[in-house]
Amino acid sequence: MKPNVVLYKNIPADQLERLQSHFNVAFFEGITDANRADFIGALSNAEGLIGASCPITTDYLNAAPALRAISTISVGVDQFNVPDLTNRKINLMHTPSVLTETTADTIFTLVLNSARRVIEMAEMVKEGRWTKSIGVDSYGTDVNGKTIGILGMGRIGYAVAKRAYAGFGMSVLYYNDVANPMAEQDFKARRCELDELLAKSDFVCVVLPLLPETEKFIGKEQLLKMKPSAFLINGSRGKIVDETALIEALQQGVIRGAGLDVFEKEPLPADSPLVSLPNVVALPHIGSATHETRYAMVRCAVDNLIAALNNDVSVNCVNPAARKS
Repeated sequence: MKPNVVLYKNIPADQLERLQSHFNVAFFEGITDANRADFIGALSNAEGLIGASCPITTDYLNAAPALRAISTISVGVDQFNVPDLTNRKINLMHTPSVLTETTADTIFTLVLNSARRVIEMAEMVKEGRWTKSIGVDSYGTDVNGKTIGILGMGRIGYAVAKRAYAGFGMSVLYYNDVANPMAEQDFKARRCELDELLAKSDFVCVVLPLLPETEKFIGKEQLLKMKPSAFLINGSRGKIVDETALIEALQQGVIRGAGLDVFEKEPLPADSPLVSLPNVVALPHIGSATHETRYAMVRCAVDNLIAALNNDVSVNCVNPAARKS
């Protein structure tokens, strides 16, 4: 008899067929006020759960006594209380490898667009304000040969360092709990303390995971330690940066600019000062948003759920200690 699983996100038809070939699938297009009761009802006999972008709360877990595995179509797991899942012996699977290069592309896009003021200059042209050769007030900043400071040197941090060093001849500093010998060998990256990285970097790139200890990791104190000519780039999670402090720093010229793909509240409210500040490049959380990568993430998540419900959590499991003996 096939296990019951609940799917709470639209996925490509071929991947839905793969799920259905292994499981009895109850499908919900997101979790909304309108379908919440039915969603909770479907959890009552579910052994697996797969989806993304919706917090899985204690109430949902309490309604799912048979749940053995959750497969999130994401690398981030901040929608889940991982210790609680472990205590309940529920394995949490994620997709850490398939989005690395695409996300690094997005982060470096923010570096280039922020430095060269691409969005601002493109709007000048489209709005008909380009009536003569641009003056010094419209000049950008070089990227080639500058120093990039990377907060977090995992898969994505390494991929950003590769682009910076090999593509733009940049010096690479990084802050991380542990050393990354490969980055040090391949890109001459140097691990340093946070204060040194902030003081010496022309571009500070945040690629840390969101954890209790990294929430508001970059605040007023850290922004004041950056160069006035520096840019803050965040392609990780919005809550890692104190948004109020960042807005003040941008308004007061503490730093030159910011490139942001993530925000404390998403979607970004239309009345946020970040929308109107000319020294901000703001994107709608598109880090992994390409056709190829999003498909690969779904395929990986389906693979993960099939494996986990067959008692194999050797790959892509956040909490293997939850595995039942």
